[in-house]
Amino acid sequence: MSASHVVWDWNGTLLNDNQVVLAAVNEVCAGFGRPDLTWVEWQTAYARPMRVSYETILSRVLDDEEWARVDKLYHERYDALLHSCGLAAGVPDVLRQWTESGRTQSLLSMWFHTRLTPTIDQFGLTQYFTRIDGLAAEVGGGSKADSLIQHLEAQNLNPAEVVLIGDVVDDAQAARAAGAQCILVTTGAMTRHALETTGAPVTNSITEALDLLADGPTG
Repeated sequence: MSASHVVWDWNGTLLNDNQVVLAAVNEVCAGFGRPDLTWVEWQTAYARPMRVSYETILSRVLDDEEWARVDKLYHERYDALLHSCGLAAGVPDVLRQWTESGRTQSLLSMWFHTRLTPTIDQFGLTQYFTRIDGLAAEVGGGSKADSLIQHLEAQNLNPAEVVLIGDVVDDAQAARAAGAQCILVTTGAMTRHALETTGAPVTNSITEALDLLADGPTG
């Protein structure tokens, strides 16, 4: 594989937030009278759109009001614990090395844009990205495909020269819809088996992901 531009996912890819995610999911479980989940149980239930994941673990079809409640419970708990998250192994060295190689990178997340940008700035990473886009809607859980297409168009990028690096099946589906390449990492919410069903290369870290690209992260 080769690419002149990387589009990074955030949660579960560059940000190691698994424990906070699980705590937030279990806040939802508590709110609906369900026992706590383990991380393996959440990985098993994880699907896109996200609403399906919660309908699975709560054993009910959610109406719009209930879905808004799920979203609120989750994000209030997630935001309260965000300070305890750290970066994934290799960050920010990998980002710096990619930039120093003369190639470009940006970030696209389905997390709320108003929370995303200050968080990335707090970690001192904003300088590495040509563009940062998060979710503009007030309720999360949508598909990433349209957002990726718009993200690439806004930067006048040729999708064939782009690789999206993420941690969920939705990342591979979005890349395919946009005409971009994709590499998946096992550091997030989905099992290796689920990721491998996409046909995209699956690696254990972002460092390994970039090693799949021609010339590696250092050019």
